[in-house]
Amino acid sequence: MTRRKMLLMTAGATVLGVAALVGFADHNAIFANDDEDESQEALIKLLDTSKINLQQGLAASEQQGQPISAKFEVDEGKLQLSVYTVKEGKFFEVLVDYTNGKVIKAEPITEGDDLAAANLQSAAMTNAKITLKEAVDKTITQSAKNIRAVRAVPSLKNGHPVASIDVLNYNQFKAIQQPLD
Repeated sequence: MTRRKMLLMTAGATVLGVAALVGFADHNAIFANDDEDESQEALIKLLDTSKINLQQGLAASEQQGQPISAKFEVDEGKLQLSVYTVKEGKFFEVLVDYTNGKVIKAEPITEGDDLAAANLQSAAMTNAKITLKEAVDKTITQSAKNIRAVRAVPSLKNGHPVASIDVLNYNQFKAIQQPLD
């Protein structure tokens, strides 16, 4: 076999391999969206069991440091209110009891995707002029009736701190951007 034929065969195999990977990635993306839809449906069903709102969870977590993000989520089929905080340069995940607003536990965040997310969120809050709780309050008062904040995550957009606040309104999720400066 000539060298040219070997190169052509290798290139062809590479193209097929890349095509297969792209197909696999698209297939997984479809299932990821299905999982997201299922978790949103579960969240909608369980959110009614919460006696507190996101702002109250943010306020409760302040005893464990500055809140840098918060969200209601479904973990192992149960509703959970999780708030990331920073205190003296260390990050914590604070779990707040959604029935009474008291802190259940605070665990250090020391590695992985959670640590990377906490670092980005903390950096976004560094130049914020308002707290995350104030941003959520502002979003709620500026929006239609019957909405509920379920997630608040800060980031930097064009060098400015902005909170992405996910709200639930009549079983529909919507992300609202709220400037923090």
